[in-house]
Amino acid sequence: MAQRKTERLMNLVFTLLATSQYLTKEQIRSSIAEYREDNDVAFERKFERDKQELRDLGLEIETGTFDALGGVTGYRLLRAEVELPQIDLTVEEAAVIGLAGQLWDHAGMAAETTTALAKLKAIGHDFDPSVLRMTEARLRAEEPAFDAVFDATGRRMPIAFEYRRPGGETTVRHLEPWSMTSFREHWYVGGYDRDRQRPRLFRLSRIVGAVLPDGEPGEYEVPDDVDLKKVARALHPPEPDATAVLRVTAGRAQSLRRHAVRVDRVDDATDQVEVAYAVVGDLADEIASYGADAIVVAPSELRDAVVTRLRTVAEVHA
Repeated sequence: MAQRKTERLMNLVFTLLATSQYLTKEQIRSSIAEYREDNDVAFERKFERDKQELRDLGLEIETGTFDALGGVTGYRLLRAEVELPQIDLTVEEAAVIGLAGQLWDHAGMAAETTTALAKLKAIGHDFDPSVLRMTEARLRAEEPAFDAVFDATGRRMPIAFEYRRPGGETTVRHLEPWSMTSFREHWYVGGYDRDRQRPRLFRLSRIVGAVLPDGEPGEYEVPDDVDLKKVARALHPPEPDATAVLRVTAGRAQSLRRHAVRVDRVDDATDQVEVAYAVVGDLADEIASYGADAIVVAPSELRDAVVTRLRTVAEVHA
């Protein structure tokens, strides 16, 4: 219900901004889908409430006569009254706004707002195309899981879902979703992976079936001390720019093999596997999880990182 109201109010704002002429109630009603669904009484009540809400938000809706005889009242918003002055943002602030703007592309608002303005043009009103800039959907959110993940993220509610890895293997994952973002024409959700006990990123198109609640709303807090640059790197994985050479036990470490650039047989018990990577620590974590079944040949930096992790584990269990 809250999302529908938000969409309706935003559509009303864009409709009133889109033309310099006054729009009658009927023209506004015919342009916005939810208004068209109401009977006359319901529409009048809803329209009056919506006007008041916009005024409470500081948007002054101007009223005036629609025709030369002054017999029909119309409504509009003047761009000069609602546009913000130039705002100087820090890099961090701009990044946050950018991520929020990407989510705007979904929400159903872009398509509905465009439809509303098209209807205005059809009944003889010119509109300012620049109003559509923020409603242009740069990325379609067609993943079936989008709405459920979006809702859980906003409510801080843990979720469970079946996730398909690139190689086709599926596992059930349990996540505390922190935020969502789009990257290279795909949507992702990032948060705390309860199974791996660390922050992880999941591509929505690889979620199989329903996204299920795995706790109560407000069950966790998004960390206040999360480094924004670190989060951005996690949400936007860098392209691999280096290659590691590993010796892997035959038939083991399938995840490493699936992402391998090259696999050569050394002997009956061992394969040499070349893996492309971007972050030493991430690959070191994965290699260390295989213990003696995966040994780093090169580079030395990666080998040292794996050894450090294995020593830490050995000390904990000593």
